[in-house]
Amino acid sequence: MYAQNSRRRKDKHGNMLMAWWNGNGAAPVLRHDENAILMERAKNEQSLAQMAKNGKDDDASRIICSVIARLHTHPTPYPAYLVPLDVKFKSLGLADARQGGVFERCNQVADELLAAPQDIVALHGDIHHGNILDFGEKGWLAIDPKGMIGERGFDYANLFCNPDKETATAPGRLAQQVLIASDAAKIEPKRLLQWIAAWAGLSAAWAIEDGDDPVTAMYIAKAALNEINL
Repeated sequence: MYAQNSRRRKDKHGNMLMAWWNGNGAAPVLRHDENAILMERAKNEQSLAQMAKNGKDDDASRIICSVIARLHTHPTPYPAYLVPLDVKFKSLGLADARQGGVFERCNQVADELLAAPQDIVALHGDIHHGNILDFGEKGWLAIDPKGMIGERGFDYANLFCNPDKETATAPGRLAQQVLIASDAAKIEPKRLLQWIAAWAGLSAAWAIEDGDDPVTAMYIAKAALNEINL
């Protein structure tokens, strides 16, 4: 069964990236242009958010990591329209200049990562429990990418701020999921924690810019910084 309506997107780069992935790790795209895509309908018989909130957080994280890994297998050359990570991190620099504190520490970590990137790939840019859907026999597939390029570790960081405040900030949850994700992704735990701190700081900066509550992102940023003694 296929979707009968186009998913309107503000981010044309995301539309183009969905088509470029061609169903490998991402939802199959049936038709597309710069303004909209028509994609196959998800089955949605299972929910990663519900799994994470109901005793299967480890399983949900492993599924997310497996989908990210598939997305990252696409070979070069990467599309020229992908936005470099350092462009996306400008808001964190502004938050550092205005408020310092945790934002300064997160920005320092981000600067170090961006100055010496490893394993450059086409990035989804907004991986979380709600952006990976159950497609039945085709498995779990991603939707709604942002169309970015940079170190692959970035795509794993947002799962630690999700699926909700209660789950993300549960005692011991960060440390446990770092063990799960670092093993599944084959990323050294400290490097992953650095990306978590950088991403959470950026997420908090965006929340403040948009007038939203940054409390969950700030909690994760502080927790990740504490884990790496910064």
